[in-house]
Order: sequence, then structure tokens, then C-alpha cells
Amino acid sequence: MTDASPRSADEATFIAAARAGDPARFALVTERHRRALQVHCYRMLANYEDARDMTQETFLRAWHGRESFKGDASLRTWLHRIATNVCLDFLGKRTPVPVEPDPGSELPYLQPYPDRMLPEDPQESAVARETIELAFVVAVQRLPPRQRAVLILRDVLGWPAAQAAGTLGLTVASVTSALQRARVTMRAQLPGRRLDWRSPATHELSAAERAVVRAYVDAHERNDLAGLAALLRDDLRFAMLPDPGTVTTTAGDAVDGWVAGGLFQPGHDDWRGVVTTVNRMPAAALYLRAPGDPEHRLFAVAALHVDGGKIAELTGFDTTGKPWLEPPPAG
Repeated sequence: MTDASPRSADEATFIAAARAGDPARFALVTERHRRALQVHCYRMLANYEDARDMTQETFLRAWHGRESFKGDASLRTWLHRIATNVCLDFLGKRTPVPVEPDPGSELPYLQPYPDRMLPEDPQESAVARETIELAFVVAVQRLPPRQRAVLILRDVLGWPAAQAAGTLGLTVASVTSALQRARVTMRAQLPGRRLDWRSPATHELSAAERAVVRAYVDAHERNDLAGLAALLRDDLRFAMLPDPGTVTTTAGDAVDGWVAGGLFQPGHDDWRGVVTTVNRMPAAALYLRAPGDPEHRLFAVAALHVDGGKIAELTGFDTTGKPWLEPPPAG
């Protein structure tokens, strides 16, 4: 992901559109970078809706600053520079998340990222799977904003220190120091995980992972509480966002809590489910039909971390008002 290659047709077209003040041609050229920029903003912000908004803000700033693009860097790099600073401006207005030893502590604005919205370009999609997983995204939020930007630019996008420094208005020494501090925090947040995110991860969702999600969906559809409990590890880490906090609970207590909350009771017992993925993780989209309603409606999306054939972590997301979480039709 360097800028050593000759100016491409993409950059030439962009420069021509900028000089002509042609918004239609400008939009056509920049639009093909939307998904990559949106993923970049999501890593910075951990919120899909905010990432969409900041991507749009990136395009607006790019249009207003189009004359500053001279072709000395690729268009992709130039747009990522703008997006990074757009996100930093946004984070300056958001209440910061404290750095805590517990990687599952409260992160109320966390939203999942629909896999269907990941970049289609194989080169863009080759970034390590871990950098879109919830564990990575949550860990990054423990970093101060500029450390966060440095880590993503250097260790995810693979930018040289000088390029990251120019983007952030820092010295190379400051970038190097910030990266070292960020890596220490990430090691604490992700113990046992690899920290080389610039190369593609080889792991894909396994048949075993998909089988566990299928069994999780089946247990809902049958209202099989014993079967559901059997799928959960006894040290399950569970969160239901946007409710605050992550808890570690036994499988039995988790199921008892869901029942006490009204699930699997009359009126909340007509389930349908779809096996899907979010954030490159196995997930279940759960649909519930209320009495008198002719249709099952999306109730929640559960992102699952499967370990040893059981669900070790379950992060549920309320789908109210979030049509973008609806998975595509099966088939």
C-alpha cells in the first residue's frame, strides 16, 4: 500500500474532475473508495452509523479541498488522510473511553459491521481478518485518539512513519513513540493474539463454527433451553448492547436471565433465525413474531466467539431502528 507506482488513470480522472469543478465525475471516481474508507472510519469509531456519516464528511471535505490533491500520493492515500482527520475531529467531541484492564468493559456506542459492506476489491479485503473483529475494534477504542490513528495507519494500513506523521501533523519521533505505547496497550487488551495485522489472516470461519451457530439458531426455534445452555461455555462473557457492561456468567445463569427477562415465554417464543456473519465473525440474526403479527421481525443479532465447540463470548445487538443489520435473503 505505497505510493511508489506511477499516477493511475484513477488519479488522472480525479485531477481532471477537480480542475473542471465537475461534481458528477468527482463522485464517480471517489465512490469506488467508499467501502474501504468506511471500514477505516469504523476501526477508528467502532460505530457503523458514525462511520457512514464520517465517510460522507470525508467526501465533502475532499470536494472542498480538491485543489490540494497534486497526485504526489495515490488518491486512496489522500482520501484516507482526510478520513483519519475527520474521525479525529469527531472523537474530539466524544466522551473518551477509559483505558481499563478488562477488554470487555462498557463500550455503549459499539455497533457490528455487516460483512456485506466490506470492500469488494480483493486488495482492500486482504487486510487481516482480526482488524474487523469485535475484539480488535474494542481494544483499539482503549487507545487515545492519536495513538489509535497511528496504530491503524502504521500497523493496519502499513504506512511508513513519515507518511503517518504528515497525515497527523506529528514528527516521526512522535509517531514512533505513539506506536510503541499503542502496541503495549493492544498486547494487554488482546493477550495471546498476533499483533501483525498488515498481512492477511489465513483463518476463515470453520465448519465447526458454523455448526455451533446453526445449533444456536435451532435451539431458539425449538425453545430448547437445555440445548441452548449446552452450547454456552460455563465462563461465558455476555453483553447486550446498548445496555451497559459485559458480564461473565455460567451457562445456566445466562439462560435463566434471558427467561427472567421474558424471552422464551408466551409472546416471546416464536423464533426464526438465520446463520450469518458480522465483523467476519459467526453470528445469528434472530427474528421474533409477536402475537397477532403475521411476520417474524428482526429482534437481535448475536455475534459469537466459538472456542472448542462452545460459545465463549456472545455480544448481542439490539436491531431497533437499524435496518442495515438485516442480513441478505438466504438462497
